[in-house]
Amino acid sequence: MAEEEKASGREIIADYAREHFRYFRTADGTVYAQRNGHPVARPIRSQGTTGSHRQELMVGLFTDGHGAFSGTALKEALDLIEALAMGQQVQQVHIRVAPGFDGATWLDLGRTDGQSVRIHADGWDLAVPDPQEVCWRRTQLTGELPLPAKDTDGKGLDLLLRLCNFAGAESECLAVAWLVGCLGPSVPVPAPFLTGPQGAGKSTGGRMLTRIIEGMSGDLRRAPKDEEALITAVAAGWVTALDNLSHMSVTMSDAMCCIVTGAEDVKRALFTDGDVHRSRYRRPLLLTGIDVGVIRPDLAERLLPLRLERPTVRRTEAELWAEFEEVLPVVLGSILDLTVKVRAAEAETPTDLRMADFAHLCAQLDAATGLGALMAYRACLDELNDDVIEGDLLAQTVLQHAESLAPGASERMTSAEWLHGLTKLYAGEECRPLPKGWPTTGKVLSDRLKRLQPTLAARGVLVDWGRTRTARYVELARPPAPPPTERQQEAF
Repeated sequence: MAEEEKASGREIIADYAREHFRYFRTADGTVYAQRNGHPVARPIRSQGTTGSHRQELMVGLFTDGHGAFSGTALKEALDLIEALAMGQQVQQVHIRVAPGFDGATWLDLGRTDGQSVRIHADGWDLAVPDPQEVCWRRTQLTGELPLPAKDTDGKGLDLLLRLCNFAGAESECLAVAWLVGCLGPSVPVPAPFLTGPQGAGKSTGGRMLTRIIEGMSGDLRRAPKDEEALITAVAAGWVTALDNLSHMSVTMSDAMCCIVTGAEDVKRALFTDGDVHRSRYRRPLLLTGIDVGVIRPDLAERLLPLRLERPTVRRTEAELWAEFEEVLPVVLGSILDLTVKVRAAEAETPTDLRMADFAHLCAQLDAATGLGALMAYRACLDELNDDVIEGDLLAQTVLQHAESLAPGASERMTSAEWLHGLTKLYAGEECRPLPKGWPTTGKVLSDRLKRLQPTLAARGVLVDWGRTRTARYVELARPPAPPPTERQQEAF
């Protein structure tokens, strides 16, 4: 092709692209293309096999009678468009859930026509969002949701709970609270951990909760082998559901903590020597399994145990999923109706819980429905503290030592002295061998106590650190007993 013809093709492509598409950049410098009047945006450098902007541009040019162009002309035109877009205003792209104007929230239904759900103070509506308000980013993990039903009168919640095998009202109301929390773009929600005996339908229940948000194509996955693979999967979708967990490494536990409350991953950009690629993520996480072994204290504060029981009547997979797909529009409509009521309810924010946003949501749910979600959430956190203590011999030994302290008393020692005393207490007169992972230095002991601090505080043992003129110390204290209430005084 002659140089003049190549230049002409480049200009035709650039003019056509700027006429039919809107180009902008995100905070990390990625340039996106958005067809005029449509809310879905695609990165212009995407080389995906389906739905890339390059393919979208080629099809549009050919369909509108401009002909086919060489790869060189396309590349040069996109290079120019990318350079021009770097001077445009920064806008964020969202997967599945996004904040809108005036406090509204948008839910992407994954439809080709762009119809989405706008949740606002007066209710929820179906609409195509203004590109200036919301830009959707879709991947192969973005499934299509049905149009939610209106005026369900809460029937969808009853239909959902009838299909699941939750063992008790506590797990049911916490599952509902989690679904409402998944529709909040700025509310970190704890990760439900569906547990129960074999045959209790943990995987099926996990799929149902996931598919309410992700559509019928949403499914459970095996736990990735490393942290990088987990982060890649999380960044490409909204709800990440991991099935049949039986063990959780320290690295994976820390990664899940970051996923629940939010973090950023930075790695070298491809085909560059000095540039980096930033990836921010905070996503709803769901886990299933019978037992994952020892749970670390920081992850325990971010979990939401949901217990299931074995059903008395078994159904075929085909029957179960056919019914679920049939009632999904009603279920989704009921969740949206409940979300509007919960957000309108006024409630105080509990200040003593780590996941304060979710605790406040539970309080709002109680104010709107009276389900008792906040009490159930506190009870499940208390059970998780028991699990942490049962799996940590150091925590058990510290609690055993604290029993010798009178209420209101405290004891200060250096970390090395604490290590000697706790080791002697654990070994006892029979000189039991120390377990694997027992602290070997005072510094290791101090670090372990920092992780256990919230768990021990929940059992009435306060751990603090300080310094004298000569050395640092660790203080163990038991707070004084609270004064008796009026009812207790009347009982006496």
